Amino acid sequence: MTSAYASALRRLSRRDHSEHELRQSLLRKGHPLAEIEEALTRLRRERALDDASFAARFARSRMAHSGLGRNRIRRDLGRRGVSRALTEHGLREAATEVEEADVLDAVARRYWTLHRADEPARRLRKLWAFLYRRGFPAALVEARLRALWPRFQDALAGLEPIASDDDA
Repeated sequence: MTSAYASALRRLSRRDHSEHELRQSLLRKGHPLAEIEEALTRLRRERALDDASFAARFARSRMAHSGLGRNRIRRDLGRRGVSRALTEHGLREAATEVEEADVLDAVARRYWTLHRADEPARRLRKLWAFLYRRGFPAALVEARLRALWPRFQDALAGLEPIASDDDA
């Protein structure tokens, strides 16, 4: 067993990694590039390293347990070196198990309860910004907040996010 392979297995035993993350880690440890590529090839062949599965697990976990929206997850997977195609596939797969609107509702209700000191209209505007920063699409945020707190929906008038490709 090569030292790069053993090192990669140790990292994977602690937590899931994308191929890019693992490659960068092994490079930082000073393993020769040829040994790294051999280790990664072996891990892919053994199905211990699979960016498509990683993207789906990552998205599902971040939605269900961290309360993040698809835009934030998309950015985080991109930072981990997962391709756009695999990221989108992972997001679609996660969406079959975790409904983004349900996650948004749970996060919104928790925020609403924790920030009781703010008057409702101000709290709703702050909540809108909070949810948008957590990666929920602006249109979904607005629709869910209007549905959850209809009597304060005037507070949402004029709120627009900074234009982003992630809102698509």
